[in-house]
Amino acid sequence: MINLLIIIPMLLSNISSPEPIDNQHPVYVIENQDYSEYSRAYFASGCFWCVETIYESLEGVKEVYSGYAGGSTVNPNYYQVMTGKTGHAESIEIIYDESLIKFEMLLKVFFDSHDPTTMNRQGPDYGTQYRSIAFYFDEKEKEKINNYINLLSSNSIFGKNIVTEVKKIEEFYYAEDYHQDFEKKNPYNPYVQNVSIPRFKKFKKKSSNYVKIKDDHK
Repeated sequence: MINLLIIIPMLLSNISSPEPIDNQHPVYVIENQDYSEYSRAYFASGCFWCVETIYESLEGVKEVYSGYAGGSTVNPNYYQVMTGKTGHAESIEIIYDESLIKFEMLLKVFFDSHDPTTMNRQGPDYGTQYRSIAFYFDEKEKEKINNYINLLSSNSIFGKNIVTEVKKIEEFYYAEDYHQDFEKKNPYNPYVQNVSIPRFKKFKKKSSNYVKIKDDHK
């Protein structure tokens, strides 16, 4: 996901840079959208370009936004998050119609579309910003998440310990405009071609018997 030309400078900044400072203004704001009749859910499972596409394909999902959550830096930007010092992970916000798709289904998709046993890594992406997190709003959602993890663990579904964090969503910061719908806007990007698209195809094959995929994503 990271351009090779900026990997070395970013690694150096990881070692020598101070803690990221809070920013006065958000890097992106959603305007002129009324989602009051919809529910929201938040997950982190690696590169948000990939995860956004997976959830946007589901019937009942109105919109998905890429962003940052789980950390302490206020109004973080992409380069701050990439240092691994903000505490934030690349995350997504799902706007969904609860009459068409339930939180439990979004949770199942979350675990079926990434590897929850790899600590601070997903595919080729490394760092705490790529860790696995299932966020919850209230105790009811927290219980659903923990019960599902216990079910997966007791049946040894992944064969390894699940390292997914279960965390209350305190704040979700929208990522920069160019990250939103990145795969749709950049279908020939090398990362999209070699990582995002194969990951989505793998998910579709695995989930075809239990979830409805929108016609424009088939």
